[in-house]
Amino acid sequence: MGALTDGPKQDRSRVTRRRLLESAVTCLAEHGWSGSTVTVVAEHAGVSRGAAQHHFPTREDLFTAAVEYVAEERSAILRDLPSPATTRAAVETVVGLYTGPLFRAALQLWVAASNEPQLGPRVTALEARIGRETHRMAVELLGADESVPGVRETVQGLLDMARGLGLANLLTDDSARRARVVAQWAALLDTALSRPVS
Repeated sequence: MGALTDGPKQDRSRVTRRRLLESAVTCLAEHGWSGSTVTVVAEHAGVSRGAAQHHFPTREDLFTAAVEYVAEERSAILRDLPSPATTRAAVETVVGLYTGPLFRAALQLWVAASNEPQLGPRVTALEARIGRETHRMAVELLGADESVPGVRETVQGLLDMARGLGLANLLTDDSARRARVVAQWAALLDTALSRPVS
């Protein structure tokens, strides 16, 4: 009898965990670290605080798991994207990673980690892994050959530029300026990667 009831119970548990993770990212992006308590996230997810603590014993567990979860979801989506037809489309895809709610949530987590000793090492390790994955995806999107001298640094420059555009976008709608910067970076990348301009 127990084996028959475990399936639906496990499914409910997975659904609850996923709702908590998605709500944590939303709350972190909208309210920042100080406004995103386990109670606030549980209310947003429509579950009890006890259920939230069952899945994530500490606040740090919840928020690092939430950013990791969404980063993995984002990676899965990017892996399934067709190769962009142009360098500009690839640059737009990379920049898009830094202008959405995940980046806003991650930024709040970075700021909190700079002031919360128990959070710092976890966020540093998580960001290192996400950074490597994002770099790898950018290389694939661009069809770049990192065995060519300077290409690795060029791709990293793209990621640093995209992060800067994401920061600028936090305060104001920066889409008009961002479009011009993306076009220029695409042209620079075509030159750096020795391609005809797209």
